[in-house]
Amino acid sequence: MDMSFSSEDQDFRAEVRQFLKDRLPSRLSEKVRLFQELTKSEMEEWHAILNERGWLAGNWPKDFGGAGWTAIQRHIFEEESALAHAPRVLPFGIAMLGPVLQTFGSKAQQDRILPRILNGQDWWCQGYSEPGSGSDLASVKTTAIRDGDDYIVNGQKTWTTLGQHANWIFCLVRTDPAAKAQEGISFLLIDLTSPGITVRPIVLLDGNPEVNEVFFDDVRVPVENLVGEENKGWTYAKYLLTHERTNIAGVGFATAGLAALKRIAGSQISGGKPLLQNPLFAAQVARVEIDLMAMATTNLRMLAQAEAGQVPGAESSMLKLKGTQIRQAINDLTRRAVGPWALAFPSEALEGANDDLPPGPAEASGATRAFLNNRKLSIYGGSNEIQRGIIAKSLLGL
Repeated sequence: MDMSFSSEDQDFRAEVRQFLKDRLPSRLSEKVRLFQELTKSEMEEWHAILNERGWLAGNWPKDFGGAGWTAIQRHIFEEESALAHAPRVLPFGIAMLGPVLQTFGSKAQQDRILPRILNGQDWWCQGYSEPGSGSDLASVKTTAIRDGDDYIVNGQKTWTTLGQHANWIFCLVRTDPAAKAQEGISFLLIDLTSPGITVRPIVLLDGNPEVNEVFFDDVRVPVENLVGEENKGWTYAKYLLTHERTNIAGVGFATAGLAALKRIAGSQISGGKPLLQNPLFAAQVARVEIDLMAMATTNLRMLAQAEAGQVPGAESSMLKLKGTQIRQAINDLTRRAVGPWALAFPSEALEGANDDLPPGPAEASGATRAFLNNRKLSIYGGSNEIQRGIIAKSLLGL
């Protein structure tokens, strides 16, 4: 695929590869390769390394402290980082809130918040979903009632990813209960250390408390923390979700996952020969590889449009939809390739039943975790069913 890039882009790719070789700690890349959970301090460590190089916020303009990369350069960096098993850059501050503040935030908000995102002083999380408002975000019920120079916030957010580590949350709140659904919503920044906030973890299928419930009980939030205009939050929310859905496509993650799948399937023996030589399994791997190549081509088309100044629309829904399906298919094939070692808790469940088996691949213990955890890909950022509706309405006129 390198043939699609200019000589300048090829030089940039080489620069990124060298940087990853020189600065990416092997203990971090090994944990990522083995699908192991990173600690907060490990995520912050990679964040600081990238920020020191000026490469943390590739999507930000230089005027705001970003790298000012082109869409092609961002694609190259994300792809090479995934192939090198670098920790992902957490999207909440960099990819989501940052662009919203740069476009709709006040100068005071930009000057106060953006540098703190870059230097790691603030860890942001996303307060969109509620128990009764998942993909239908227009139905949010968390309220923010004006009281002098403050809003009084009451309600609950759920599925708040890594909220246990965060000290700030950006929220969709209802500031005009009498208005039509989308017209009464505002975008509010809330300090999670404020009195009246409770964060409660939710343990997922893979055994980790990655997501949380966040409860607001008469929480006072300064009016200066309102982004843009009151009751215009739906506009900002849609802007953020367009960026989120494009990132969810995960071409780089899928490419790295496919390479790992081929490596594992090439080492596991089935019927006296490597599993990758099994015609049925090889056909399934080929199918997902073809789908990935087609998605990568579509992604490059979108990058070319972005370079020309066009804003992604329903195309981002297409990438989100197909990208999540491909990554889940790769996770499923990897889990199957690992075979009996894919059991999540073999020592507790089988009481030594695996003792007579030869050692499994190093990725075995994490393959099931990745499979289980990434079931969420087709739900968050707007479920795949919602994306199909957007595509049908916007592109097909249905």
